[in-house]
Amino acid sequence: MNRLKSIFISSYMMAIMGIAAYTGWMLYQGENLMAWGGVLLTVAPILTVIMRAMMLKDMARTSAHFPLINLLGLAGAAMAGFVWATEGMEALAALLGAVGWATFLLYSYWFSTYDHRQPSMKLVVGSKLPHFTVRNVDGKLVNSAQLTDKPAILIFYRGNWCPFCSAQIKELMTRYKQLNALGVRVALIAPQPHENTVGVSKTYDAKFDFLTDEENAAAHTLGIEHRNGLPMGMQALGYDSDTVMPTVIITGKDGKIVWTHETDNYRVRPEPDTFLEVLRLHGVVAA
Repeated sequence: MNRLKSIFISSYMMAIMGIAAYTGWMLYQGENLMAWGGVLLTVAPILTVIMRAMMLKDMARTSAHFPLINLLGLAGAAMAGFVWATEGMEALAALLGAVGWATFLLYSYWFSTYDHRQPSMKLVVGSKLPHFTVRNVDGKLVNSAQLTDKPAILIFYRGNWCPFCSAQIKELMTRYKQLNALGVRVALIAPQPHENTVGVSKTYDAKFDFLTDEENAAAHTLGIEHRNGLPMGMQALGYDSDTVMPTVIITGKDGKIVWTHETDNYRVRPEPDTFLEVLRLHGVVAA
């Protein structure tokens, strides 16, 4: 199933870009505005969101299922279908409108979720993390005990290729001084080529722990790996096919887990305010 999703997302992006470009050409040629405008409504809104996320990397989260975009897609498919049904013309527009909306539904409701992800049995509140090792930017191995020797926020993210992950890191940087003053370690862990981890660490002037999870070993140990979760084609950039389901783990002064967030949708992630609230609620930092 994961391999099918990997193929789907790469194919989906190419398909909606192609549909958008062709639709724009048809409108430029003066074809039926209602039909082809409807087609555009089924692909342009989600394409705009995804392209903005990829280029600006300032969108750390979205709604789970894009209700407004869903309504626009339905309206667009209906417009194109109406022209075909009532005027007997623009059958291609009706087909592309149906394809645009149907594939959006697949992206929003099927691809974006982790199939009703269940909490990992390895991440038990009140217990210490299972032993694992990751590599820091200096090339040294660091183990889970060293990462949790003081209050810590451990964020497992998919890698630099993921725009939502990059935006989440950028968002956390705005809280660096506050978290540092509270004595909280922030560890950012990704299964990616080590040079990518080093590269992102140099982007920000913050003493967060940027760490590489080699061969996805830590994610496997913690039960949060995502087999074949990488979009097809990204392997050419040096990433492994297996990645990690975005996960946040907060540990207290004694190194024990006080809270986890194991999202069932890679676009739905907690805000930094939530981390601070958890730390205060559990007495990890002063209220």
